[in-house]
Amino acid sequence: MEKRRLGKTGHMSSIVAFGGAALARVSQKEADEVVKLALEHGVNHFDVAPSYGEAELRLKPILKDYRDEIFLACKTLKRTKDEAAEELRRSMERLGVDYIDLYQFHGLDDPKELEVAFGPRGALEAMLEAKEEEGLIEHIGITSHRPPTIIEALKRFDLETILFPLNFVLRRHRCPENDYEPILRLAKERDIGTIVMKAFAKQMWPTEERRYNTWYEPFDTQREIDLCLWFALSEGVTTVTTPADIRLIPMVIDAAERYRELSKEEMEELVESASNLKPLFPRPK
Repeated sequence: MEKRRLGKTGHMSSIVAFGGAALARVSQKEADEVVKLALEHGVNHFDVAPSYGEAELRLKPILKDYRDEIFLACKTLKRTKDEAAEELRRSMERLGVDYIDLYQFHGLDDPKELEVAFGPRGALEAMLEAKEEEGLIEHIGITSHRPPTIIEALKRFDLETILFPLNFVLRRHRCPENDYEPILRLAKERDIGTIVMKAFAKQMWPTEERRYNTWYEPFDTQREIDLCLWFALSEGVTTVTTPADIRLIPMVIDAAERYRELSKEEMEELVESASNLKPLFPRPK
C-alpha cells in the first residue's frame, strides 16, 4: 500500500488509516481478524479514542505484538489540563502502551471549547507536559468537523496534524462552515499532516433502519468506495480513515491497493453527482 509523509511528524503513513470506531461494538475475535487483515495489507496508522466504546481494549492484544509496526493515534474530548492528563493515562492503560505517537484534541468544533483547551490550565498544557517532560506522546494534533475552528487553532499553536471531513458531497455543497480547501492550503504551507474522516459518508440515514454501525449512511458498493477514497486522496491528503463498520474495511483496503489519481474532470463529475444529496456538515441546529 502506498505511503505518504504525515507532514512535519515525518512518519510515512499508509494512505488508509484504521479508524478505531469500527471496533466499538465487536468481539475480540472480530477485532483481531480485521486489524490483522489491515496490517497484512500495509496499514500502519491506527486512530482510536476513549469514546469509541471498547475499541481501546480491543486493540490492546494487537498492540502487544505489533506496537513497533503501528503509528498509534489517540484523542481526548477533555478540554482542561487535569482532565486531559487523566484521560491520556487511562487510554495508555487500556491500550497497554507506554507512549502514544499522536495525541489529538477530539471533535474540537466549538470556539468556546477551543478557548478553554488552549487557555490557562487547558488540555494543551497537559499535552505539552506529556510530550516535552514525560515522553508519553510524540506529536500533537486536532480533529474537528469545523474548518474555521481548525484555522483558529492553528493560529494559537503549531499543531502537527489535522483530521477533518472531506468528501465530494461536502465539496458540492460548500459553505464557510464545511469548506475544507482553506485548511488544505494552510496545511501545505505549514507542512501539517492531513487525515480525512467521513470520506465515505453519503448522507444522514433517511429512515430509522440502519444497515451499518455508522451514524450516517455510507456509500457501500466497491465502485462507490473506490471513488470516495480516490477522490479524497486526489485532493493531496496524507491518509483517509476507514468508516466505523468492519464490513466496509476490506473494501476500503482493496480500493487503496488499486488507487489511481483522479483527473480534474473525474473529480468534477463526482462533485456534480452529489447535487441531490445533503452534506453531513454543518449539522442542522
